[in-house]
Amino acid sequence: MNLTGSAKIAGIAGWPVAHSLSPLLHGHWIEEYGLDAAYVPFAIQPEDFRDAVEGLRLAGVKGLNVTVPHKQTAFAMADETGRRAKVAGAANLLVFRKGGIFADNTDNPGLIATLDAAMGAGAMKSKTAVILGAGGMARAALCALDEMGTAKIVLLARTPSRGEALMREVAPMLAAEVSMAGFATWEKVASGARLVVNATSAGMNGFPPLDLPLEALPASAAVFDAVYNPLRTDLLVRAERRGLQTIDGLGLLMHQAVPSFEAFFGVRPLVTAALRQELEKALHA
Repeated sequence: MNLTGSAKIAGIAGWPVAHSLSPLLHGHWIEEYGLDAAYVPFAIQPEDFRDAVEGLRLAGVKGLNVTVPHKQTAFAMADETGRRAKVAGAANLLVFRKGGIFADNTDNPGLIATLDAAMGAGAMKSKTAVILGAGGMARAALCALDEMGTAKIVLLARTPSRGEALMREVAPMLAAEVSMAGFATWEKVASGARLVVNATSAGMNGFPPLDLPLEALPASAAVFDAVYNPLRTDLLVRAERRGLQTIDGLGLLMHQAVPSFEAFFGVRPLVTAALRQELEKALHA
């Protein structure tokens, strides 16, 4: 990588951030498109986040992707926010402009692109989806599925208060019919689902698997797991055994990065098999 004084610099801010695949992902595209650019990980403690962001903006950095635990702070400190960030209540993208900071959330378009690529455009139109969880990923999934024309979305939350709060904040902004239920109703709601979205951390390395029976799902159902480490979670392995379509979380990681890369470097990159292969290699290292 050869940088000049005109290089465009961007990066990812988190605490911790060493585990992030984003530098590898964006670095792949920077090399592929021959850009005079760099994408840097910034480990920033929560109490230093606002000062650090302002310093990077003044230093000429183009913008930042934001990961835990900074997403809510990033949203709150922005001068302008996109609709998707407003629905999510959090931002994973900050773009530095002359007039200030623009915040948005790319999980939504990333999920739409992921599901369209796997299931086909229009696959969720007038269909029913079940979202497991009530955190940030569940918010993004609600917004994405609504944009895809999903007719009914059922939110299953283990903590009813979180699910109810999410319903109050997000449902009024959506066209889809959104309802909340407990996990005890899983088999009933699963029977009519075209898609199940695991928006929880269950199944991630270091976390217990998601213990849900899949027999009630129709043969036409697809199962998406936002977890990408490991790629083949217990949920997806069991769904495969049932003959259901499975979609892992690596597609989301790649597709959600596309709008950020374009905002930082002015090039809209392509998600390719070569990129996926490089990320899979890093995961298995």
